[in-house]
Amino acid sequence: MPRIRTKILKSAFSKALEKFLLSESRNIESGTSERNLCARLAMHMEAEATSSNITGYYADVEYNRKQEGRVKTILDENMEEVAITCDLILHSRGESVLEDNLIAIEMKRSTHSTEATDSDRRRLRAMTKSSFDDVWSADGIAHPEHVCGYRIGYLLVLNIPQRTVAVEEYAGGEFVGISSMSF
Repeated sequence: MPRIRTKILKSAFSKALEKFLLSESRNIESGTSERNLCARLAMHMEAEATSSNITGYYADVEYNRKQEGRVKTILDENMEEVAITCDLILHSRGESVLEDNLIAIEMKRSTHSTEATDSDRRRLRAMTKSSFDDVWSADGIAHPEHVCGYRIGYLLVLNIPQRTVAVEEYAGGEFVGISSMSF
């Protein structure tokens, strides 16, 4: 099976985000929980993935399981194991070992503390790293011990008074750039 092109993933995410912002602007403005907003975005993500021929993938909110039903973990900046629950992910639920993890999304309001938002940034850097131990080979047979290998990560920072969302992109364990959209 050929690898899904990053350009297609970015396009599917962008289209899903545009549709989400258009259809959910009142929901966003009313202060609805991030969990609800992520669930609404997940519906658009899964639909856009399917229409982009990204088949066999699921958009899951606060999914916290990995192989054999164990809790997902990452290694933090001190290389200590930490349980992880990302706001929204697009993945194969372990069905495609070679390319299981595609997109990780965290969402915050601009009114959250810098510490809380920075925690999401660290999580996205960890989740988009190709490996934690520089041993996992993405050989299509074995899953990594810790969550990693997401092709792209996005941090969505909702600024309700300004009716904008800042979109930070992460890949390869690094911050890539930032853009902004209105809703």
